[in-house]
Amino acid sequence: MRVSRLSLGTMTFGTENGWGCDRETARAMFDAYLASGGNFIDSADIYTHGTAETWLGEFMSETGTRDRVVLATKYSFNHQNPQGNPNAAGNGRKNLIRSLDASLARLKTDYVDLYYLHAWDGITPAEEVLRSMDQLVRAGKIRHWALSDVPAWYGARIATLAQNHGLEGPCAVQLEYSLVQRGIEYEFPAMCQELGLGLVAWSPLGGGLLSGKYQPNVEAQAQQAGRIKATAAVATPALNKLTPRNWEIVAALESVANELGQPMARVAINWLSGRPALSSVILGATRLEQLQDGLGALDFELPSELRARLDQVSALPPLFPYNFLSAIQPRMHGGASVSPRPPHFDELPATRSGGWR
Repeated sequence: MRVSRLSLGTMTFGTENGWGCDRETARAMFDAYLASGGNFIDSADIYTHGTAETWLGEFMSETGTRDRVVLATKYSFNHQNPQGNPNAAGNGRKNLIRSLDASLARLKTDYVDLYYLHAWDGITPAEEVLRSMDQLVRAGKIRHWALSDVPAWYGARIATLAQNHGLEGPCAVQLEYSLVQRGIEYEFPAMCQELGLGLVAWSPLGGGLLSGKYQPNVEAQAQQAGRIKATAAVATPALNKLTPRNWEIVAALESVANELGQPMARVAINWLSGRPALSSVILGATRLEQLQDGLGALDFELPSELRARLDQVSALPPLFPYNFLSAIQPRMHGGASVSPRPPHFDELPATRSGGWR
């Protein structure tokens, strides 16, 4: 499946979450994204309580672009059954099929190009998810499927089960990834490269923090309207982006952006697009100008010295066993220099000096 390096996110299509945009703005962004040459549009049944999927279905129908669009959506969350029915949520087969049928109706289509398990529920066996997705691919209701927000071991297990049993396995993993959220680098890029999975990044601007719209030393509730303010009431440390470390990253990003004469958001997305194993970056916006800014993120080159500066300020702390394994390699191999692949192994012949040979 061929997808654009920049994907259009639709979490902002609607205002039910306390931020977002109206239908007219959403349609303008949909049109602008396709006009720019993009083809990969990301949604989910939970986004704005179904409004995002509904509008997206209407837009594709009105413009006759369903066949051109690589349409992705997701399931897992209970958003239409507040009575607490445990089978109306999670990763299990019953909720999977129920959710997909509802999404297809809202999207005005009879198939989805890429169907994500939205988040790991910690309960459903990998075998149940794998068999269910395989059956939906064979039934023609989805073309491909993928994982989102799962532990690396779970992704590796389910992909390996698929390979060993000849079933349709996941083709990608979608995760939060940005200059202020690099935690996935401990496991996921290597996993994706080893298993042949695409890596799709959500929240490349850290909930808007890397756009420069938020101010240091100001509580989240007092900040501008947006995702960070809207999620401030949720007492989850993992959602807190307003940390001293992150403000240092924002300052470094602003400095680099000023040197390049580019908006901070573009530089942050450009940096992310150059990370190993990355397939596509999801752009979310509430205004057309924001989307247009993001769409220009790949129109310039980020010099290696400036990239290194951003790498350094946002670097992850070394953790066991990775720091240990790195340190013992020379001793393990008797001082010899070894590599899993020879130089240029992954390059196409035409890209090597001297052409095809």
